[in-house]
Amino acid sequence: MKFTLDRPGTAYVVRAYAPGVIRIGERDVASSVIVTATTLIEPWRPRHAGELSADDLEPAVALAPEVLLIGTGPRQVFPPAAILAALHRARIGFEVMDTGAACRTYNLLLAEDRRVAAALIVG
Repeated sequence: MKFTLDRPGTAYVVRAYAPGVIRIGERDVASSVIVTATTLIEPWRPRHAGELSADDLEPAVALAPEVLLIGTGPRQVFPPAAILAALHRARIGFEVMDTGAACRTYNLLLAEDRRVAAALIVG
C-alpha cells in the first residue's frame, strides 16, 4: 500500500500560466509575483526582466527559501551577476528560466516539500 501526503488546500500552487496571467490557486494574477507554499507577494515591481534590480529580490531573500526560481517572462534572460550576488551572500540556490518553466519547476519542488520560492515576471 502506498501512502501519499496531500498538499494542504492553503498551499499556493500554480494552476496555469499564459503570457500576461498566472493562475495561483483559484486566483488569476496579472502582475509579477513572488510565491511560496504559504506566501503570495503581489504585485511585485518588475514587469520585464530588464527592470529587475537587486532590491527586487529582497522580499524573496527575506523568505529564506532553499531555492529561488526566477521566471523572466516568455524567454529566459539572465540578470547581471551583480543582481544575483545577494542570493549568493544569503546562501540561497537559484535558477533563472522562462516563467512557464519556473511555474512547472516550482510545483514539482513544492510537491517534494522543498522550501521553494518563485519570483515570476508575468510579462
